[in-house]
Amino acid sequence: QVQVVESGGGLVQAGASLTLSCAASGRTFTFRMSAMGWFRQAPGKDREFVGGINWSGTNRYTDSVKGRFTVSRDNDKKVVYLQMNSLKPEDTGVYFCAVRSGNIGTSLFDYDYWGQGTQVTVFK
Repeated sequence: QVQVVESGGGLVQAGASLTLSCAASGRTFTFRMSAMGWFRQAPGKDREFVGGINWSGTNRYTDSVKGRFTVSRDNDKKVVYLQMNSLKPEDTGVYFCAVRSGNIGTSLFDYDYWGQGTQVTVFK
């Protein structure tokens, strides 16, 4: 079993920056060999892929956040980060962190373990 906990959400004005953190742990879990994904879900919408990072450090992002969001990882701390810059109201939603073995997936069905999510609200 893997425990996943997100933190860092909040209420910010458009144009601001925010960094989310995701800590993953488990007795038989090897963080450094896992891919980590960030998803978000806006009210009334499906959960969508935002960005992710491979065990090797390779990133992948959805088009709407490219150039604004950055996913990074600290294998020693077993934490993955989502740095969000130039936030827009359409970035509002609950942000979820997810874990899987292997490479980054863009479908929520690719991931095995999920956190409870953290709310990000961006106002004009």
